[in-house]
Amino acid sequence: MTESPLETLKRQSRHLRGTLAEEAAGPDAGFSKDSEHLLKPHGLYQQKDRDHRKEAQPVIMLRGRIPGGRLEPAQYLAWDDLADRYGDGTLRVTSRQTLELHGVLKGELKRTLQALRQAVLTTQGACGDVVRNVTLAPNPWQRADLRQLEPLVDLLSSHFLARSRAYTEIWLDGTPEPEPEPDGAADPVEPLYGATYLPRKFKLSLTVAGENLVDLYTNDLGFAATFTDGLLEGFFVFAGGGMGMTHNDPTTFPRLADLLGWIPAGCILPVAEAVVLIHRDESNREDRRHARLKYVVAAKGVPWLKQEVERRAGIRFQDRPLPAWNSSGVLGWLPRADGTWAYGVSVPSGRIGGPLKLALKAVVADHRLAVQLSPDQDLILLGIPGDQRDAVDAALRRGGVQEADPLSRRALACVALPLCGLAITEAERAMPDFLRLLRAALVRHGRLERAPVFRVTGCANGCARPYSAELALVGQAVGKVAVYAGGSAQGDRLAFELRQKVAVDDLGDLFERLVSAWTAAGRGDEPFGDFAQRLGPEALSRFLEDASPQME
Repeated sequence: MTESPLETLKRQSRHLRGTLAEEAAGPDAGFSKDSEHLLKPHGLYQQKDRDHRKEAQPVIMLRGRIPGGRLEPAQYLAWDDLADRYGDGTLRVTSRQTLELHGVLKGELKRTLQALRQAVLTTQGACGDVVRNVTLAPNPWQRADLRQLEPLVDLLSSHFLARSRAYTEIWLDGTPEPEPEPDGAADPVEPLYGATYLPRKFKLSLTVAGENLVDLYTNDLGFAATFTDGLLEGFFVFAGGGMGMTHNDPTTFPRLADLLGWIPAGCILPVAEAVVLIHRDESNREDRRHARLKYVVAAKGVPWLKQEVERRAGIRFQDRPLPAWNSSGVLGWLPRADGTWAYGVSVPSGRIGGPLKLALKAVVADHRLAVQLSPDQDLILLGIPGDQRDAVDAALRRGGVQEADPLSRRALACVALPLCGLAITEAERAMPDFLRLLRAALVRHGRLERAPVFRVTGCANGCARPYSAELALVGQAVGKVAVYAGGSAQGDRLAFELRQKVAVDDLGDLFERLVSAWTAAGRGDEPFGDFAQRLGPEALSRFLEDASPQME
């Protein structure tokens, strides 16, 4: 089997070193093309401002590895400070419960990473062909069941962190150590990953059975915990999910994970390792478009995957009934078990800047509040004493924090233009306009309180999880989007493509027709996603062409 050029690059990189150290110390404003790829497992992306492509110099985006999105007060404040010192003055909450710092110059990169290290933070393994940041259902309430999962998130995160000392040597001025040559099948430096690491990224998530704010089905691997008498008993295991695709290439597609079965709690690590190793050994290393675990599962089948995991992990899956899913809201004031309060701050498109950034910094610093980031790109302030609620609330209002309406509450957008090199259309910057158009249609028909889960991405890679949303826009051509509908508010159903290449200028009319059709269906509380799925793409598409259709 031939390997892709990136596989060769990884193999020859001396465990992710390449020429990164030499280039980091060199006079050029940016890194070479090969080094751009090797930066990613270090949690770094090289970018250019596409609004000013000719005169713009390369900048670096840093993404944190923050298991479960949990930050102590000093850690959040370190990110805030670095955004001002070395970044563009903003932070961004991602859909995988971590923070991104944009606009760092190459010459400031080592200082930035070393400052993060002083705050017990890292970017290592946040990007690239490794197990990415491990996500966890948010727990503003101090629920005892969710708290039992926190040590497991840390365990999984550390277990799948690359063992190469390249990150420490290059960015933290660690002492170089000679790395032995591989001796057969096992790589002595990377006994789990090997010299070429994984074929593509791998996403892993934990939650409690019945709680799906993490969008468990969109992950390569997910665990949903069960409990007996309040104690962790075991996990439902899901595998084979993933959002990325390429427009008009039917060999690429989004896919939701399949339920493999239930395992006792003590089996989580061998099962997780088995699934990761199946991805390592079986996924496509010739064509990166097909190098995700979901394509292995689609080709070989779920029964094969179950048997292979059982063989590698030495376990047997059990069949148990899966409870219904819910996605608990984490915004606004929420009581905690210890008598304190949490406040979930709605952060539009995850962008923390301007007055909001100043307000969050002041609140965290003055009240010493821990933080948890949400998979919906929001930020939760934890442990607010009751007698400090008014002061926190006033500070947040001064920062422009407002209660999110039902449409904004779970809306997501990726960064897209101008910094993402893959973006075709706007997402984050256009999201306010898209929300305004959709909100207007919902208000006209009295449906705002039942607003759909709405997501927008600037390309088909699906970083904001559009293909599991009730309604989504996916960048397809300049100024044009593909429209998806029919996913579930609980994230357990895939949306279908409704329209291709819809001009952004026509979205107001499209939203009006969709909401009108939903209202005319006359089924009261039926969610938009259920309505769209019930009609299907053909019937729903006919409505978009006919001003007065016969509803089914």
